[in-house]
Amino acid sequence: MPSPAILVEALSKRYRNDAPPAVSDLSFSMPRGATWGLLGGNGAGKTTTIAMLLGLLVPTSGRVEALGHDMARDRFAALARMNFSSPYLALPSRLSVAENLRVYAHLYNVPRAEKRIAELAEQLQLTDLLDRPSGQLSAGQKTRVALAKALVNRPELLLLDEPTASLDPDTGDWVRTWLERYRAESGCSILLASHNMAEVERLCGHVLMLKQGRAVDQGSPAALLQRYGRDDLEDVFLDIARGRRSREEAAVLA
Repeated sequence: MPSPAILVEALSKRYRNDAPPAVSDLSFSMPRGATWGLLGGNGAGKTTTIAMLLGLLVPTSGRVEALGHDMARDRFAALARMNFSSPYLALPSRLSVAENLRVYAHLYNVPRAEKRIAELAEQLQLTDLLDRPSGQLSAGQKTRVALAKALVNRPELLLLDEPTASLDPDTGDWVRTWLERYRAESGCSILLASHNMAEVERLCGHVLMLKQGRAVDQGSPAALLQRYGRDDLEDVFLDIARGRRSREEAAVLA
């Protein structure tokens, strides 16, 4: 059996000794080729978790493996095979879209970089934007460029933070369809952090729910809907965020 796409064991992060941990004793194993959702309210620990998965933050305790590589000892071997996208991280505004993509293609040592950039520009409808400074793009255009940056090295593991933020419903649906096709064709593993519950229900086969840095529930969207007796994942999210018990827990206590 291949190693998991992501293996997290007893992962914790505390920024200050006198403050509660941002992430506390988090463990999970995400299989290869899967799309998982990482959900939680603001301050639940999603961003801190992703930063530790990328090796940008050193855990206070615990360990992370990505694609079989221990991130504490072999981070760069893993990073060459993964990538990250967030519309909230700005690219250098004076560089054109093409120049920004060339920089990342060079960092990842992408062969035939110009061809790869042209392919992504066509697939993500960026061809007319390649010569435009990144600082002059709309929010939706920046989101598509961020996704192109994340795909430039054909990653085996893709971490996505709000991948359709700032997109209109039509473009958002187009991006989700594109991600579904890319995962099916490439076998890429995807970890998705999103507040769009309809997006999570559509894309994710498994959901990990965080609250105050801890994993408080997990399962397939269908299993979570049944467990909480809800019709959509947004109501499940609200139940967990507001401390309401699942239907199973309520039955045990009755």
